[in-house]
Amino acid sequence: MKIGIIGAGNIGGNLTRRLTALGHDVSVANSRGPHTLTALAEETGAKPVTVDEAANGAQVVVVTIPLKAVPDLPAGFLDGAAENVAVIDTGNYYPQQRDGRIAEIEDGLTESRWTEGQIGHPVIKAFNGTYAQDILDKPLPKGAPGRIALPVSGDDEIAKKTVRDLIDEIGFDTVDNGGQDDSWRQQPGTPVYGNVGGTDEIREALDAASPERQAEWRA
Repeated sequence: MKIGIIGAGNIGGNLTRRLTALGHDVSVANSRGPHTLTALAEETGAKPVTVDEAANGAQVVVVTIPLKAVPDLPAGFLDGAAENVAVIDTGNYYPQQRDGRIAEIEDGLTESRWTEGQIGHPVIKAFNGTYAQDILDKPLPKGAPGRIALPVSGDDEIAKKTVRDLIDEIGFDTVDNGGQDDSWRQQPGTPVYGNVGGTDEIREALDAASPERQAEWRA
């Protein structure tokens, strides 16, 4: 599968490592330019590209950048993607720690719904509460005891299936968290955020979530 990854931080870098190891054709971009990705490219075989090029021909595009940087993505950066491309949003809103105040999110819009509005395309929320090192260290075969499950939200059921199948291939189970209006259940401060349980534990954590954002995660 052809996959574009925008963002080469902890999550983006380790997804690049894992997906190339599984044989996928990965292009990776960051805000600083392809010349800063030489080491990652040499390590993994991924192709370093510009942000404008990352989605070209891609069946899956991963957007894994700070929320405050999402509005700076180039207009039309998804135009060259494959038809029915699945866009994964790994982002989280950290107003005090990084992003500053985003009024729409403070007013109750879910983080991924805000991202959809910024990029003009539906997204699938996944990996946002995942420890980056677990992507490399914790994959297990399907059905293995102790296999971690990840929550996944999104309105596009076809794209969601593509993402869930990819996560299964990476080595994790998934739990369907419904559409983007329910994705608050996996935002920072909720019981599922950072949870490394299996499918039952993740479902229970999602069900236990409160829609009221904790003070630590408000501007």
